[in-house]
Amino acid sequence: MALPQRAEPRVAEAPPVVVATPATITVAPAAGLRAYQILRAAFVALPLIAGVDKFFNLVAPWGDYLAPDVSDLLGVSPRSIMHAVGVLEILAALMVAFRPGAGGWLVAVWLWAIAVNLLILPGHYDVVLRDLALSLGAVALARLAPDFER
Repeated sequence: MALPQRAEPRVAEAPPVVVATPATITVAPAAGLRAYQILRAAFVALPLIAGVDKFFNLVAPWGDYLAPDVSDLLGVSPRSIMHAVGVLEILAALMVAFRPGAGGWLVAVWLWAIAVNLLILPGHYDVVLRDLALSLGAVALARLAPDFER
């Protein structure tokens, strides 16, 4: 009686290596357009409202948000500075309305300047965080604008 032959152990072959190219992720045009429209409307309306209110102080006592060091450095009254800020905010809103790409960057930089001013003025760190978050929305608008500007 013959003994069964032992089978040679099989060595598993490694699967072939396939290198995948990175996928390009695109936002669905309709969803991207809606996000762009929301950001554009917000960054036209909000700076416009805040800018006009710098002359009336109905929304907030805006002078309270100005670091005294800024007024001292410029040698200008806080009221005059707030009026100049109001004009700048109105112009930023118009820039977003007509040139959203450039206007988005302008609003973002303006919000960063406001955040720096508020860091000088103790006790408004919550507003600093809010303005930095808003600036991210303005950056998103600026980044989306080239895809949707006419």
